[in-house]
Amino acid sequence: HTRWIETEFVNDIKPFTAPAGTDADEDTGRETVVIEVGGKRLEVSLPSSLGMSLARTGLAAGAKPKRRAAKKSGPAASGDTLVSPMQGTVVKVAVEEGQEVKEGDLVVVLEAMKMEQPLNAHRSGTVKGLSAEVGGSLTSGAVICEIKD
Repeated sequence: HTRWIETEFVNDIKPFTAPAGTDADEDTGRETVVIEVGGKRLEVSLPSSLGMSLARTGLAAGAKPKRRAAKKSGPAASGDTLVSPMQGTVVKVAVEEGQEVKEGDLVVVLEAMKMEQPLNAHRSGTVKGLSAEVGGSLTSGAVICEIKD
């Protein structure tokens, strides 16, 4: 239960406001870090007391960052190719062969276990080699189409 938030929690954390005309990273002891959430890059300002400086100096001193094991087939759209991130059935094809798309435009909708997953264009360009058909099954890593300039 979260009733304690309504009854006991005291939020006394003040929001950060950088002084006008100063560099927030140097003067106030803050660092800016770029993170990726859901495929979108975000810039986050954190207090330097969280130890981010130590992590960076460790990397600069030759420590290797931890890496996840590479997948054999994955949802990543690399280069021109848009691939299926999972096994599923195509329930909607929103583009046609030769159509111009912008980054983020809907290409197809997959359905797996009664859940729909929209797949969007990872770059702007022209749709080529569209192989997805409504009702067709795709395996994980299957090529859906290519998006070329």
